[in-house]
Amino acid sequence: MKLFLASSFAEVSELFVTFDHSECVAKTVTFIATASIPEKMTFYVDAGRKALESLGLLIDELDISTAGEDEIALKLARNEYVYVSGGNTFYLLQELKRTGADRLIIEQIKSGKTYIGESAGAVVLAADIEYIGALDDSRAAPDLGSYASLGVIEFYPLPHHTNFPFKKAVEQAQHEFSEHLDLRPFSNAEAIVMEDGCDKLLKK
Repeated sequence: MKLFLASSFAEVSELFVTFDHSECVAKTVTFIATASIPEKMTFYVDAGRKALESLGLLIDELDISTAGEDEIALKLARNEYVYVSGGNTFYLLQELKRTGADRLIIEQIKSGKTYIGESAGAVVLAADIEYIGALDDSRAAPDLGSYASLGVIEFYPLPHHTNFPFKKAVEQAQHEFSEHLDLRPFSNAEAIVMEDGCDKLLKK
């Protein structure tokens, strides 16, 4: 697996270049901004898109809330990278499960495709997302049957550590879940990367 997990991709895009070990120019990325749909503030979506473009990547937009399984499978398979932006983790997981995109993304990750997850896009890789309830409103996903998530990683990413306006919410999540979950808090200036079964924290 090759994973790059960020709180704010636009702020750490240079770390991705170091991590990726390859030439990004003219490669394509499946850009999934579905998590932002229920949110009022979505500036980070455009910031992430521009950061990818500045690296020379070509954007292939995919909204899994409206796309069919065939379109989702096609775009995930044909592009070199998968990017899942921030937003509401519960809504994102609901749509991933409803469309079968969760299974398709897991297959792509296991095949070795690089996955870039920003905030919600990072959290959704954990085995369960209940712990993120202090940061995200679960009411955005009324049809989400359980908090069981993709389970690609064994730890639990906790984005926006020390960053406004999530500082207190992150502290609440740490207080409630740190005793029984392997929480990995990381700030907007950091990224958690995983390659060859090893994970580490990168800082700007």
